[in-house]
Amino acid sequence: MIRVAVIDDHELIRHGLEYLLRPFDDLDVVFQGSRIADLRSGDLDHDVLILDLYLATDRPCVAEIRELSAITRVLVVSASGRPADVLAAIRSGANGYVTKDAPAELVVDALRTVAVGGFYLSAGLADILQNELGAPPSDAAQPRLSGREEEVLAYIAQGFTHAQIARRMEITKATVDTYVERIRAKLQVGNKAQLTRAALDRLERRPEA
Repeated sequence: MIRVAVIDDHELIRHGLEYLLRPFDDLDVVFQGSRIADLRSGDLDHDVLILDLYLATDRPCVAEIRELSAITRVLVVSASGRPADVLAAIRSGANGYVTKDAPAELVVDALRTVAVGGFYLSAGLADILQNELGAPPSDAAQPRLSGREEEVLAYIAQGFTHAQIARRMEITKATVDTYVERIRAKLQVGNKAQLTRAALDRLERRPEA
């Protein structure tokens, strides 16, 4: 059973998420509230926190994500699909980011992925960031990746498996595995979540055109 807490300042969204997850035997909403303080004040046990990025303010709660991600897995579900917001949330420690206009099944997939230690970025956001993620940074201080390595890294950031990447790039899975090992060595990262954050970090450091 994946225990889910929901923090969103819109009651309709909170109840909508609870209604969405109710049919799934492996998902249980154990708490919902409009403020992070409500969650902190309770003695609640949950596996994943669904968090809105903007809570009754025009400031994204990235500092709160940084604090919360140290004690729980955080899935941001936000109306904002702006690349700057996605980058800020992920770099602050969010384990996934889904926009509120995403299909319901993607929210379920995201919860299951995040709950077992994975990273999830909805396809719509991947499309928005595709060009930037695939572009090599001009910052000479960063490790230099080949064009194909950058392409593999961009697909990883979108949540594709090695087999899916192989089909899209028309190469073998073994070749993709080799590219991934090279990327990890160059960027000095381990798991998929770290690798995805490294991709977003390279995008953020890229100078504006």
